Amino acid sequence: MPVPAARRLPFPAIALLLLASAGIAAAWALVALVTGRQCSWMALVAALDAAIVLRITGARAGTSRACAAMAATAFAIALANWWIAAGQVGRSLGLMPWASSLRLGPDYAWTLASLANRPVDLAWIAAALLLAAIAGR
Repeated sequence: MPVPAARRLPFPAIALLLLASAGIAAAWALVALVTGRQCSWMALVAALDAAIVLRITGARAGTSRACAAMAATAFAIALANWWIAAGQVGRSLGLMPWASSLRLGPDYAWTLASLANRPVDLAWIAAALLLAAIAGR
């Protein structure tokens, strides 16, 4: 039995998905920097946002849409953690968050994110990836 070809996402859907993921990551970082907490529950918002954007753009249902929703959620999670770490480091150095995010290296960002994310935060992130897979179908 032949395997059906993978469905490709249209370019506007990918572009809007990246833009939406960056926007929700910025909102997440803002909430986290204002409250002083990691706010990993925002990963669920990022997952729902990715699924809604894919549905609005008319991406056809299936595995490719679910994978795109998961990838967009993972991108938002990584970007938000980067901006949260940069904002907190920048605050202590007297830099604005966007200036600090350009100077933050990947190793230092990984170290800060691994120290900041507790097991409950990792559970929120795992739940968000699962939600993205389910809602993105």
